[in-house]
Amino acid sequence: MDISLSQIKGIGPARLKAFEAAGIRTVRELTMFLPKEYRDLTATVPLAGLQPGDTAAVRVRVAGEPTERRAKRLLITKVYVTDDTDTIQVVWYNRPWLKKQLPPGRELLLYGKVEHKQGYISLVSPTVEQGEGLVPVYRSIAGIPPKALRQSVEVALKLCEGQWPDELPESLRRRYGLCERNFAMRNAHFPDSREALEAARRRIAFEELLLYQIALRLFRSTGREGVRIDFDDDAVDAFWQRLPFAPTNAQRRVLSEVAADLRAPKAMARMVQGDVGSGKTAIAFAAIALAYAGGWQSALMAPTEVLARQHYEAAAKLLAPLGIRVGLLVGSLTQKQHRLAHEAIANGEWDLAIGTHALITEGVEYRNLGLVVTDEQHRFGVRQRTMLSEKGDAPNVLVMSATPIPRTLSLILYGDLDISIVDELPPGRTPVATRIVPEAKRSDMYGFLRKEVAKGRQVYFVCPLVEESEAVEALPAEAVYEDLRTNRLPELRIELVHGRMKPADKDAALERFRTGEADVLVSTTVIEVGVNVPNATVMVIENAERFGLAQLHQLRGRVGRGTEASWCFLMAEPNQRLRFLASTTDGFKIAQKDMELRGPGELFGTRQSGALSAGLGSLAGDAELLKLTHDEARTLMADPDDSEAKAVIDLAKDRFADRLRDVAVN
Repeated sequence: MDISLSQIKGIGPARLKAFEAAGIRTVRELTMFLPKEYRDLTATVPLAGLQPGDTAAVRVRVAGEPTERRAKRLLITKVYVTDDTDTIQVVWYNRPWLKKQLPPGRELLLYGKVEHKQGYISLVSPTVEQGEGLVPVYRSIAGIPPKALRQSVEVALKLCEGQWPDELPESLRRRYGLCERNFAMRNAHFPDSREALEAARRRIAFEELLLYQIALRLFRSTGREGVRIDFDDDAVDAFWQRLPFAPTNAQRRVLSEVAADLRAPKAMARMVQGDVGSGKTAIAFAAIALAYAGGWQSALMAPTEVLARQHYEAAAKLLAPLGIRVGLLVGSLTQKQHRLAHEAIANGEWDLAIGTHALITEGVEYRNLGLVVTDEQHRFGVRQRTMLSEKGDAPNVLVMSATPIPRTLSLILYGDLDISIVDELPPGRTPVATRIVPEAKRSDMYGFLRKEVAKGRQVYFVCPLVEESEAVEALPAEAVYEDLRTNRLPELRIELVHGRMKPADKDAALERFRTGEADVLVSTTVIEVGVNVPNATVMVIENAERFGLAQLHQLRGRVGRGTEASWCFLMAEPNQRLRFLASTTDGFKIAQKDMELRGPGELFGTRQSGALSAGLGSLAGDAELLKLTHDEARTLMADPDDSEAKAVIDLAKDRFADRLRDVAVN
């Protein structure tokens, strides 16, 4: 099973390189690349029964000649299809080969998203299906077409057929009713039935989650004696008194927990988790002030240059008056600036170094690093956090996350950390009014945007990530940008930002928006974290139904950061999920609801790939399974010499220990 992918027919040098870039090198690793979802072709829906927002399979025949037209960078293909109940329009984007495959009268099995466009029901970018049953859909890998990926997985499974050893003790499998491993692997990819799929997914999820949690506990138990930071008893109160605002009770409670950790002989490993705007940064700055009072250096690492610069500006205002010397180290500095920054860190001239991954590069030496802070924890991995902490002699580690993750899931994702929750927002934060806007109301919304910009305000437009998908396809950010610039809002200053841009170009566009040189910022979810523009009062989220609730809430948090009334417009047909989001601004309630509706896949996302098998996010589908594996891990670790426990612990070491240290979260 550990043979190279080059042994699979159809995987040449280019595809081999693409697989390697995705972390897949062997046949075994390819079989563990589990589907993110399944297309259910077992029950087709008559056209008359389609509702906006549905994802459905339909059996139809082509009712007329297909048409093509170009709009900016898009080639739009349309055709009418019919069955015995109705006739509807089908639309595809940038599929130039399709027109020849749609002769009138051809029978088709289509699967896709139903939308309400210009007063009519349409099927948008459906797949043309050849098979039956439950069809796997995999997370896309750049350079490998979806069909070729599915075929490669099928060949890999055949090569491994019957070879998966059942490494979990039989007593444990019987206790939890887990199916046999070979059955699970086959049915997780190409299920015989929905029941077989559920049994397979439960088996794989149980095993992976159990071993992952045991490995995290093993990783945590290796914690060394760390830097112990002493400071006066009144240092915490003294910091709060210097702030221009009164701290919330939640901030006071969490800082007390952090302060106790700093004074303890064991190195702190704590996550501060809180909703957007809950004041986590003030807690981090307070910890830095306590480290300074004890005579120690601190480092603060952010995922982007924009966020690092914002932290630098805030620290210069808040911490410099306390005598704390603050410096910035980011990749875009000149060679001379890099050299001077390295010297300032090494000789202790900087008490606080703020930066990006540049802080952990080779050649950066700290004089006496006592505290490491990483912002937006879900963007960093255990290994990156460890690399920064290894710059000193077991410094204290504080990580911050604005992703409000339910407590149960936190136990799984961050088992190597203590967790503090900032569950209170400061007074005076402007609530964001959220409205669902169907396509028919789009023109009215543009009129509202013009009025806001006329008042001197700014606007975000967020589009789904542009990623090849067999099931759905949204208009890319580039197309929305062109439409706004040339058609909808030509009088406004509009910038575009997306993940495929060069980092310098992306940062420059963000900076122009931040400084008010642009009225509108069209973006993918790269602005989900780290952009603080108090003057931005409106966020428009295109294809809102394609985002998870937790992510929509994160995006919504980019507005409402000033004193003016702020708005979030969700461009979609109303549904239960979006109505719930519009009804509350409580991030923890939203994250809990998201997990209930979708399973924790949205919270795992692709960020744990490398530590957990790709696709596990969608496998870990219920809180009961999370709790079962958490409790079982605790029981096994309580008696590690028991034969069953020893077998499982050894398996966890083999499966995860190295990967946990090396994983870099997305």
